[in-house]
Amino acid sequence: MSEHVTACIDGSGYATAVCDYAAWASQRLEAPLTFLHVLDNHPPKSEGDLSGNIGLGSREHLLEELATLDEKRARVAQEQGRVMLEAARDRAVEDGIADPRTRQRNGELVETLSELEGEIRLLVLGKRGEAAHKASEHLGSNLERVVRALHRPILMVPDVFKAPERVMIAFDGSKTTCKGIETLAASPFLKGLSCHVVTVGAEVADVQAQLDWAVRLLEQAGVEAHGEIRAGEVESTLHAYQREHDIDLLVMGAYGHSRIRHLLVGSTTTDMLRSAEIPLLLLR
Repeated sequence: MSEHVTACIDGSGYATAVCDYAAWASQRLEAPLTFLHVLDNHPPKSEGDLSGNIGLGSREHLLEELATLDEKRARVAQEQGRVMLEAARDRAVEDGIADPRTRQRNGELVETLSELEGEIRLLVLGKRGEAAHKASEHLGSNLERVVRALHRPILMVPDVFKAPERVMIAFDGSKTTCKGIETLAASPFLKGLSCHVVTVGAEVADVQAQLDWAVRLLEQAGVEAHGEIRAGEVESTLHAYQREHDIDLLVMGAYGHSRIRHLLVGSTTTDMLRSAEIPLLLLR
């Protein structure tokens, strides 16, 4: 079974950028592309749900009408999903993808992705879904749950596409980030991009040795790489480096053993994800 770049499509303002980043990643990884739309079987009840307040005599008739309305809403949602998938497929073809596929599933997003995990090489999704609040730093609850549930690389994207040219890898020497360096070195994903491997911590011998190892492995794979150690608080230091070097793709391990670990398992996790204005690739 081939592994696909899988892009989650919904009615949010991120859908167009998700299409473009997914097509970009599909081409770099030389992997097939699939667009996925998941229909929630249990959408939130509307304020007009009157099934518990129906009077005598007309109760059965109105319950039948409510059931009919629910069926109509489900059919409309399904058709809307098909239209979105078709539009995504057409856009990917315009972006140069030969045979993008579409898939529509009923169920809950995280459970559906867990079921399909064996077919996913890279998951692409927007920072927020269509049901999320539009505040600029609100993070979709589905995204946090997907990050914790899936054991596949996840590319979280902003709402505007820009083909990445300069990549920063947040490296802490942990097992996860070392494995991530090995995965990236063995992949065509970074080829032709300028890569910065950044460690936040003290400039001591063992930290420098780990960083040198990471840079050397990438260079041996033909990736233009530069390593740097910065002192300071992890999140603000990474953001400062990003701005200084005009980084347009951030790569992180989802779990580690140092302070960077807390970005994805503690309170700073959501802070880093919320404040990201560029695509963020999470490696597992």
